[in-house]
Amino acid sequence: MALGKSRNSKRSSSSSSSSYGSTITMVVFLGLCVWAIWMLTSNSVTSPQNASHIATTSSTPEDQSATRSDVKKDPSAFQDNPGDLPDDAINSDDHREESKDDMSKSGDQKLDSLPGDSKDPNVVNYAVDGINEKQENSQDLRGKESSKEQEKQKENEKQISEESSFTQNQLEAVESQKMGNEQQSFVSNLSEFQINQVPSGDQESKNDEDESHESSQESKNDEGQKQEKQKEDTENKEENPEVPQKQQTQQEFQDETNEVPKESHEVFENQESQQNKEEKTESKSVDLNAGEAFPGGGNTGIPKESKESKKSWSTQAAQSENEKERRKDESNAIWSIYGYTWHLCNVTAGTDYIPCLDNQKALKKLRTTKHFEHRERHCPEEGPMCLVQPPEGYKTPIMWPKSRDKIWYHNVPHAKLAEVKGHQNWVKVTGEFLTFPGGGTQFIHGALHYIDFLQQSIPNIAWGKHTRVILDVGCGVASFGGYLFERDVLTMSFAPKDEHEAQVQFALERGIPAISAVMGSQRLPFPSRVFDLVHCARCRVPWHAEGGMLLLELNRVLRPGGYFVWSATPVYQKLEEDVEIWKEMSSLTTSMCWELVSINKDKLNSVSAAIYRKPSSNNCYDQRKQKRPPMCKNDDDPNAAWHVPLQPCMHRVPVDEAERGTQWPEAWPRRLQTPPYWLNSSQMGIYGKPAPQDFAADHEHWKQVVSKSYVTSLGITWSNVRNVMDMRAVYGGFAAALKDLRVWVLNVVNIDSPDTLPIIYERGLFGIYHDWCESFSTYPRTYDLLHADHLFSKLKKRCKLAPVMVEVDRVVRPGGKLIVRDESSTIGEVENLLKSLHWEVHLTFSKNQEGMLSAQKGNWRPDTYVEPS
Repeated sequence: MALGKSRNSKRSSSSSSSSYGSTITMVVFLGLCVWAIWMLTSNSVTSPQNASHIATTSSTPEDQSATRSDVKKDPSAFQDNPGDLPDDAINSDDHREESKDDMSKSGDQKLDSLPGDSKDPNVVNYAVDGINEKQENSQDLRGKESSKEQEKQKENEKQISEESSFTQNQLEAVESQKMGNEQQSFVSNLSEFQINQVPSGDQESKNDEDESHESSQESKNDEGQKQEKQKEDTENKEENPEVPQKQQTQQEFQDETNEVPKESHEVFENQESQQNKEEKTESKSVDLNAGEAFPGGGNTGIPKESKESKKSWSTQAAQSENEKERRKDESNAIWSIYGYTWHLCNVTAGTDYIPCLDNQKALKKLRTTKHFEHRERHCPEEGPMCLVQPPEGYKTPIMWPKSRDKIWYHNVPHAKLAEVKGHQNWVKVTGEFLTFPGGGTQFIHGALHYIDFLQQSIPNIAWGKHTRVILDVGCGVASFGGYLFERDVLTMSFAPKDEHEAQVQFALERGIPAISAVMGSQRLPFPSRVFDLVHCARCRVPWHAEGGMLLLELNRVLRPGGYFVWSATPVYQKLEEDVEIWKEMSSLTTSMCWELVSINKDKLNSVSAAIYRKPSSNNCYDQRKQKRPPMCKNDDDPNAAWHVPLQPCMHRVPVDEAERGTQWPEAWPRRLQTPPYWLNSSQMGIYGKPAPQDFAADHEHWKQVVSKSYVTSLGITWSNVRNVMDMRAVYGGFAAALKDLRVWVLNVVNIDSPDTLPIIYERGLFGIYHDWCESFSTYPRTYDLLHADHLFSKLKKRCKLAPVMVEVDRVVRPGGKLIVRDESSTIGEVENLLKSLHWEVHLTFSKNQEGMLSAQKGNWRPDTYVEPS
């Protein structure tokens, strides 16, 4: 060996004492080197072959220093090295400029000493560097090393290779913890997401990109390493429950967002899993609302629609025995927009085309129009695939509240109503405007005076407190409902599309709620017992005809204890026809047990109003001598409203205190956020919680979404929004969250969804039943904003998506908006269809198979018309 050869060397007698001292120094140095080599081969845990791989993970110098300090202070780091270690072995990392043999001593110990939860990859890098340098310097000294020692070296290297995998796992645990800290930063900053930052993927891909700047090698790790890393992250999380919840891994955060609505939408298969999910969601609700999974806080707080809840809730499709036959199941149909050419609708109705009301083919087949069947819905078998042209000279609508008084003439270019009703102050043509003086047939001198007149007649009406949601039959241009906004009253106005052309279109252009409908042969598309008051100001409806069938329909939708206001000529004129009608109406209302509580005359307008009150008990029904009109059969569901023929009968008033209709709702606005008294905890809500909790969670969820996302982050100028529709409303939480904005929201409950529309009315909002596989009963260009939460993915199971998007295009005004939240795959389909219709897609966002889209309709229309069939 080199040491033995040095000892046997002969020296010249002429050597000085200084040369002798140098020789001694060299001998000592070589001895130390040999000892270091022996230590290296017997104690090292990392082979040179693996050192370069471990060194691929790096961190900042500050992290290195902090981690080395932790190792120095942690005695447990040396438990695999029994006995006392010299000080220089512990302190070598703090003195990198020391001799290389000192470094080699400390390097081996450093690798063994990394604590499980605080190993910094840079500590390992530094120790490995020391090992490599020492091996390189000692290579020459071992040039003549025996073959026995070389074999020993190879054996030790094999051992090192096996042990290095353990070190690699420790390093990955460190990286996992680092990702947890980065994730918390992501959560806290997500609410600051700006609309111009349109993400195309999840946050995990962004983390990978950031880390690639620190280490190019780590970005090349294969998929198997990533999966093993995620598995180890989960194990570390379980082994260390004391770690704060904020330090979550990326995967845990994504799992968490999946538990909350699709808003978080997790299907509950049974009650036990439901309770577990509830606890988990509730424990995280605060953090999730602080930084949501959608831009600006658009995450959710409620689980997915529960399959179990379907056992507790009926649907309109199930309730309505005479529901129209549905179109064939087209769930397997694939609709492609590629290569499709859009055309303008070639129809008689022209720019005012409503497919289900202007279906000339179906109207020609009607055998009779006795009950106004020709004004009812007759939808085409297939949804139209043509686009409606706006009228020539169309302009951006005037916004509320100025629109209540005037609109652009060319937006609704119909002067007939002004000619017929001009003297009654309905509507007038004034230059390029249509103006609305605020009058009507029964209130020529203004609606506000008439509204106050009714309040004085019956103080208990208490507009905006006791009376919140009303129905205005034969609304004309809806001035009554338009001015009731000043009294905090929400009015559902409706009138047929008849010879008084465009009266509902006038109302909607003004920014007043209205639908095209008629009291004909079928029930109105509303639940029973939901309107606080029903109003008819000379609405020309023959209430007394055919056993009072039409008035009995009002009785169905009127809340027990609610009022019917009838302001018509039979009340105050003495013409023979009026006297006869009054006589028959008096007999009919008496037999219906309606109490005539007031007949007062408005001297200013020279009209009178009769005000009736519906009974709140069954006492009068039981005491009637003449059982006309009869009581409905017990199996007649008063809530069935979708294509159900009218019946000349009355439904009994509910008497069970837990049943809807036995109590009047809370005064407005308390009723908006108060769960209805008839929602009980034994009934499962739509999202899997007990119904009252489900309601409350939905309310809070939409408050968060609207305030943190819709109002601030979607680039929508809400002062330009007035008419809003929620295409799938559930509890009406979206509409409730918009309460303080100057908008009104029509809540649509789909016929195949749980029948929650009574809840919406109970909280002081309004809505309607509808099937989105058909056209909606409104004029073109009548809504400023449509909102669809997980609607389209459900619709695809029953009908094609393309005609639905054409219907969206029809009812939205140019410049109007669409907000969609749905499955990512469906968002992609909607986006493609909207782009083919030349909509401007402002935002798309996708995470965990959930997506969000915000788009705006433009002015584009095709140049060609559909060829006539």
